[in-house]
Amino acid sequence: MEWQLQDAKNQFSKVVQKARHEGPQIVTLRGERTAIVLSARDYDALRAGRPTLVDDLLGGPVWDDELADAVETRTNTPSRDVAL
Repeated sequence: MEWQLQDAKNQFSKVVQKARHEGPQIVTLRGERTAIVLSARDYDALRAGRPTLVDDLLGGPVWDDELADAVETRTNTPSRDVAL
């Protein structure tokens, strides 16, 4: 079902209940789709099995030994003159 923003604001609890029982509720602003209200169950189903940002960061490329050695042996001095 589509809701104009003003109506969705005024009847938010009804929008949420319909999302829980009937499925996603579309909110429009000036006739354009702006937001979708989903039940927590529908949201969880969309997110199931998808990696999180942490998973993506931890699953980055593997460093080969040469790169790891280069990082470990680099100097800790700044690469440019830093004036305070």
